[in-house]
Amino acid sequence: MKRIIDIAKEAGIEEEHLETYGKYKAKLNPSLWEQLKDRTNGKLVLVTAINPTPAGEGKTLTTIGLAQALNALGHKTVAALREPSLGPCFGMKGGATGGGLAQIVPAEDINLHFTGDIHAISAAHNLLAAMIDNHLFHGNALRLKPEQIVWKRAVDMNDRSLRSIVTGLGTGNGTVRESGFLITSASEVMAILCLSENMNDLKARLGRMVIGYNEAGEAVTAEELNAVEGMAVLLRDALKPNLVQTLEGTPVIVHGGPFANIAHGCSSLIGTKLALKLGEVVLTEAGFGAELGAEKFFDIKCRQSGLQPDAAILVVTAKALKYNGGVSKHELDAENLEKLKLGLANMNRHVRNLQKFGVPVLVAINHFATDREAELELIRAECRKLGVPVELSQVWAQGSRGGERLAQSLLHTLQEGKARFAPLYDHALDLQTKIGVIAKELYGAADVVYAPEAKRELSGMEQLGFGQLPVCMAKTPYSFSDQPSFAGLTGGLYDSRVPRFFIRRRRLCGRRDG
Repeated sequence: MKRIIDIAKEAGIEEEHLETYGKYKAKLNPSLWEQLKDRTNGKLVLVTAINPTPAGEGKTLTTIGLAQALNALGHKTVAALREPSLGPCFGMKGGATGGGLAQIVPAEDINLHFTGDIHAISAAHNLLAAMIDNHLFHGNALRLKPEQIVWKRAVDMNDRSLRSIVTGLGTGNGTVRESGFLITSASEVMAILCLSENMNDLKARLGRMVIGYNEAGEAVTAEELNAVEGMAVLLRDALKPNLVQTLEGTPVIVHGGPFANIAHGCSSLIGTKLALKLGEVVLTEAGFGAELGAEKFFDIKCRQSGLQPDAAILVVTAKALKYNGGVSKHELDAENLEKLKLGLANMNRHVRNLQKFGVPVLVAINHFATDREAELELIRAECRKLGVPVELSQVWAQGSRGGERLAQSLLHTLQEGKARFAPLYDHALDLQTKIGVIAKELYGAADVVYAPEAKRELSGMEQLGFGQLPVCMAKTPYSFSDQPSFAGLTGGLYDSRVPRFFIRRRRLCGRRDG
């Protein structure tokens, strides 16, 4: 690894704008934005993927390797990625820093405590939770209804036994009520930090967070509890983006880590905007499949910030497409063209979905050593039918050299300048209509059916003034449907019926920040 001050210098960042954490990590001071804000933006490219499978798709790997390849071809490139959560790192996913010759380093630091951002978000989240219970204990001047408090606690770990708890047990320990823990990446504080432009914007968004409802049914906010300044102090350093490097010395801004199946699944807006001032090309990713992360990147992050994406890359693998065609995870190494053909329906819909946002799409086939040429050619042929460019990516084994063809294809697409970005739906639509547009246009639903309680909650949200906001959908990432086992295209592996979505009751906190 190079010293981070040298990586920064090569990227055009003076040392006075760095706050170093040892030799290989640094935070970027807000003073850097003041120096760069008048520069012309580089090209913004989103890297997304088909629905995730146990075989792994390699979205982060592809982003890192492609950034290295673009730099090797002489095009100054910066990647903007999310911070890993400890829960998935110790769970089924493992680390989130790439692999092989396409990694960001120091990987062990990034995957674990890094610069403490996620811990700071946990602390800020739990400070608010403590202040809520303290307020109840000392008289409840805001007349909060304990059974309608929607703010839980947070811990950066997969701890199933804490999802639903009872607090206040024991003499003198406050009001006994039901609560629970979220994983920190699902915290509203995480989502807000990643959408904030600066500290003042962060404070305004924190203040608007709904913590619960009073006896009159009115929303009570964190600002009314006087919690904002204390939370902001805890988040002071977490708001600053982190600078690290790839194995080949490409600069990477790693900042924020909201999950895409619950939150908006994108790295911080601050980090992305800095990257656009530093690089000719900026590669960023959005979590899980394109119907989740990409939709939220376009409809929430880009809509709120004014970002204009120039292209999207859809990462696929032969293994993942076979899995979507019905092959078990234990048999994915064997050639199976019949099941691969069935699984291609998943890729096709993701391509069509991305095109609905007005951005040109490229398909990147992340290569595995067990891939068969007949399978790769079948994927290429399908992409030719769709009219989208496709390239094999071998960045795991070869680093930048294995991503050159993909990089050249991307550069050609960017030079054509065909992007005409637009969000999927108009912000003025009511909430049920927005949900319907997403479910029908992206998931392939024929209809959306609401439980009575869900209807009442949506109506209450609109009465509280939240109807003009973008919608952040919570859904399984493993299929287009609301059922994780329904791989492939729609309601089942071999079923051409279009699924019907059933919107169940969900605790809606009604954030005004989207």
